[in-house]
Amino acid sequence: MGKLYLCATPIGNLGDITVRALEALRSCDLIAAEDTRRTRRLLSHYDIHTPMMSYREENRDAAGSKIIGRIEEGADVVLVSDAGTPGISDPGHDLVIRCLELGLDVEALPGANAALTALVLSGLPTSRFSFEGFLPRKKGARRRTLEALAPDERTLVFYESPQRVADTLGDIRECLGDREMALARELTKKFEEVIRGTVFEVAARVAEKPVRGEVVLVVRGASGEAGADYRKALEEVRVLRARGASLKDAVGEVAGRSPGISKSALYNAAIE
Repeated sequence: MGKLYLCATPIGNLGDITVRALEALRSCDLIAAEDTRRTRRLLSHYDIHTPMMSYREENRDAAGSKIIGRIEEGADVVLVSDAGTPGISDPGHDLVIRCLELGLDVEALPGANAALTALVLSGLPTSRFSFEGFLPRKKGARRRTLEALAPDERTLVFYESPQRVADTLGDIRECLGDREMALARELTKKFEEVIRGTVFEVAARVAEKPVRGEVVLVVRGASGEAGADYRKALEEVRVLRARGASLKDAVGEVAGRSPGISKSALYNAAIE
């Protein structure tokens, strides 16, 4: 049997790749890439000529079966994402699960990661954080997701596209409040930028000068007092539900007597 290697690649600066990753890319039998054109630039930079195939969300079932077949025949396959660590907010996770279910070996070659890079640059608490990936594209679903996160005291990390970032910042302010945050873009590249401030201040900066490139949003978690208020409210909802009240009625009653608690946020947090 061969092996599947999960290989982290640079998120911008081509120098941010490990020696192990370069050795694997050179010596493996096949490279499965989310974006073959982008990966080809990396391989060309390091004079690597390993055969490559496409593995992305649109073809993950068929391409995944081909990759598994090659591994079962004894080939070593290196999986790379568009940038950063594969398996995070990309179809790589599905391939990992399929390999593990079949008893195939999987090995990670760690390296660059946009979420952690943005987190440590943000200046916000790093001891406890929650990576939420990409928020839903539709406004209603996005707001419900954010409202469910309102009581969370951990620092929140999101990926977002530059086209949607202004709308997302507006929803964050309405659902989570005007918290401290940081917007990081073009990390490790020539025009790397980290905008720090309140949600309102960052949104104003984006409205004045729209951002380009990949974006990571890092938002301070709920204050201890706010988080405690939500936890208390959630416990009251659970008690009312245990007594036979519907979720809607229980949330309405608790929110009605709890100043500062958003009914919709409490409802979505209760569902979570």
